[in-house]
Parts: sequence; C-alpha cells; structure tokens
Amino acid sequence: MNNREKYDGAFIETFGISAADLNDSLQYQSIKAWDSVGHMALVAALEGAFDIMLEMDDIVDFGSYTTGLKTLEKYGVVF
Repeated sequence: MNNREKYDGAFIETFGISAADLNDSLQYQSIKAWDSVGHMALVAALEGAFDIMLEMDDIVDFGSYTTGLKTLEKYGVVF
C-alpha cells in the first residue's frame, strides 16, 4: 500500500465515505462526520498510519483533504 492509499484510507474509514468523495471540496465540517471529534479521529488514524505525531498547530490548520497532503509532507511523507 502506498502513502496515497494510506492517506485516502484514513479518510474513507474515519468518515465512512467513498473514494469519489476525496477531492478539493472535502473540508472540515463540509460533511457531518468531519466535526471536532471526527477531526481528532482522523488525526489519530493518520498518525498511526504514518507513525508520526502531528504538532498542535498542524492539527488546527489541517482543514481540508488537500491541506492535509501538504501538512504530512512536512513530516517526511511523500505522495
């Protein structure tokens, strides 16, 4: 499984959405499941999948599917 598949899988499993939903318009609170609790579940899933610990500023700034890709690149994750 490559890093993009891991990333996408975290969103799909955490939010119960399909791969077709993964796009630029997927943002924090744009779907019911991506509330504050869902956000922290997503962070935990990503931290586990990539064996990283996100800084609080990055967790707060992680506001969309696309932003998340850039955030994880800061931690050495290559997509």
